[in-house]
Amino acid sequence: MFRAVALVTVSAGLLATAACAPITAYSGYQAIEANPKDVKVGVDTMSTVRGKLGSPSVTSTFDKDVWFYMNQVKERVAFRRPEVVSRNITEITFNKDSEKVEKVKNYTLKDGKVIAYNRRETPTRGREMTVLEQMLGAVGHGGMLPQNQQEQGVPGNRPGDQRP
Repeated sequence: MFRAVALVTVSAGLLATAACAPITAYSGYQAIEANPKDVKVGVDTMSTVRGKLGSPSVTSTFDKDVWFYMNQVKERVAFRRPEVVSRNITEITFNKDSEKVEKVKNYTLKDGKVIAYNRRETPTRGREMTVLEQMLGAVGHGGMLPQNQQEQGVPGNRPGDQRP
C-alpha cells in the first residue's frame, strides 16, 4: 500500500514539473551549415555571403549594402507571457564598389534598448454615434423615393415613365 501511494505521489510530481516545462520558439535566421559570424572581412563578397547564408533577414533602409541576419529564441511557461531568452543580430557591411565585406558586427540581447511606446490615441474630429443614434438619425431626413417623380434624370425613374 505504501509503495502505491509513493508511486502515485512521485508520478504526480513528475507530471506537475513536466507541465511547467518551457515551450521554446525559434524565429529568424537559423544557422545550419554556416554562421553569419564566420564571414571574413575582405575575402567574402555579396555573392559568396548569399551562397553561404542565403538571403538576409533585412537590408538597411538607407543603404542597400548593409545586410542583417537576425534570430531570437523565446520561452513560454504555461500561461505566462513569452520571454525573449536570446537574440543575435549580425550586421554585414559591403564596399559599394568591390562588393567585398568591409565589416561584420554582432549584437546580442544585451545591446538592445527598451523603447517606451506612447499608448495615447490620435483624436479624430467629431464624435462616435451609437447604433441607436445612427438608426434614428435618418428618420425625417427624406424617404427612399424621390419627392418629385416628374423630373428627368432622377434615380429610379425611366424616361417617359408616368407614375400617379
